[in-house]
Amino acid sequence: FLEKILMFEKKQTWSESILVYKDIRMLRILLLGAISGFPWVLIASSLSLWLKEEGLSRSTIGWAGLIFGVYAFNYLWAPIIDRIQIPFLTKRLGHRRGWIVLMQIIILFSLIVWSFINPTENLALLISVGLVIAIASATQDITVDALRIEQINADEGKSMAAGAAMAVVGWWTGYKLGGVIALFTAEFFQNIGIEDYWQTTFLVLGVVVILMNIGLMFIHEPITTDRQNKQKETDEIIQSKLGSNNVITKFVAYITGTIGGPIISFFKKNGFSIAVGILGFVFLFKIGEAFLGRMSIVFYKEVGFSKGEIAIYSKTLGWITTVVFTLLGGIFAMRAGTIKTMFVAGGFMAATNLLFAALAWSGKSEWLFALAVIADDISAAFATVAFVAFISLLVDRTYTATQYALLASIGTAGRTMLASSSGAVVDWLNGDWGTFFIITTLMVIPSLICLWFIRNKIKIGAK
Repeated sequence: FLEKILMFEKKQTWSESILVYKDIRMLRILLLGAISGFPWVLIASSLSLWLKEEGLSRSTIGWAGLIFGVYAFNYLWAPIIDRIQIPFLTKRLGHRRGWIVLMQIIILFSLIVWSFINPTENLALLISVGLVIAIASATQDITVDALRIEQINADEGKSMAAGAAMAVVGWWTGYKLGGVIALFTAEFFQNIGIEDYWQTTFLVLGVVVILMNIGLMFIHEPITTDRQNKQKETDEIIQSKLGSNNVITKFVAYITGTIGGPIISFFKKNGFSIAVGILGFVFLFKIGEAFLGRMSIVFYKEVGFSKGEIAIYSKTLGWITTVVFTLLGGIFAMRAGTIKTMFVAGGFMAATNLLFAALAWSGKSEWLFALAVIADDISAAFATVAFVAFISLLVDRTYTATQYALLASIGTAGRTMLASSSGAVVDWLNGDWGTFFIITTLMVIPSLICLWFIRNKIKIGAK
C-alpha cells in the first residue's frame, strides 16, 4: 500500500512529462533518427515510384522490396560493428560516428551510380545498387541505435522513453521531409523537360546526405567506454571453459560471446514460452501496415494523384501529424505503459486501413485522402513509439546494441519479407485495392492475440 502511495506521489503531470523533451540530448537523438530514416526515401518511395513511371509491373515493384530483407539480419554483424574500428575515421570522429560516416559515404556513391542507370535496361544493376544502399543503411542503424541509447544514462527511465519518441520523430522527419524533397524535385525536373529526371533527383538527394553528415558532427559521443574490455573478459571466460588456447578456440569464444550470449540472455530472462511469444508479437505487429505502406504510393498514383499532391498530403501533412502524435504517443506510453499503448495503436491501425479501402471504392477524393493519411500517421506514430520503447525496455543493457538489433531485425523481417508479396497480392486480386486494404486490416489481429497471452508475464521495467 505504501509503495502505491509513493508511486502516486511520484507520478508526473502532463506538463512535467512534456518538459522532458527540453533536454538538449533530445535534439541530438532527433538528428540521429533523421539520419536513420532518410535512406528509406531512396529505396522505398523514390525507387517504387521511379520503377512505376518506367512502366514496370506492380509485382516487380513489390519483389524489388526484398532488398529490405537485409534489415532483418543486421543483428548478425552488430557485434562486429561494436568491435572493429574504422581506420582514420574512428580516431578522428569516434567509434560510432566513424561507422555512420562510412555508411553515409557508401550511400552517397550509390546515389551517384543510380544517376547513370536506365531501369528498363539495367534493372538488375539498379536493384543491386539499391541492395548496397539497404546494407549500408541497415549497418548504419545498428550504430545509430547504439549511439542514441548511449546519449541517455541507464537510470534515466523517463528520458529513455522520451528519447524513443524523439528517435521516431527523427526517423519520420528524415523519411517524410526527404520524401517531399524527392517528389517535388523529381516533378520540377520532369516539368522543365529533363528526360532522366529521377536520375538527376538522386544527385540532389546526395547533397542531403552530405548535410546530414555535417549535422552529425554536433552529436557528442562518449569518449571513454569499457565495452571492449568487457567483451574481451567474456571471450576469456568462454575460452577458459573450452580448455585450450589456440586460434580455433579464440574464434569459437568470439562467436559464442558476441552472438550466442545475447540470445541466451534473452531466453534466460523471459523463459522459453514467453520469449517465443514476444518474438511472435514483434514479428507480426506491423505486417498489415507494411503491406499498406509498400503499395501505398503505387495506389495513390493509380487513383489519380500527382507527385505534388502525394508530396503535400502523404509527406508534408503526414510529417506534421506524425511529429505531433509521436510526441503525444511518447507521453501516453510513459503514463499508460507501452503494452496498453500497443493495444490501442494496433486497434487503430486496423481501423484506419479501412479508410484506404473507402478511398479505393470512392475514387479520387482529396478530403478522404487527407483523412486516411492523417489517421494512418496517427496510428503509425503511436504504434512505432510504443514498439521502440517496448523493445528498448526488453534488452539486457549488457548486450544493448546486439539485442536491440536482434529484436528490431525480427520486427523488420515481418514487415519486409512478407510485405514483398504485396504487389503480387494486388495483382492476384486483379487490382481490387479495396479488398487488399481489408486484408491488411485483418493482418493486425494475430499480433494482438500474441500480446494478449503474454501481457502479464513480460519482464520489463514498465508495462
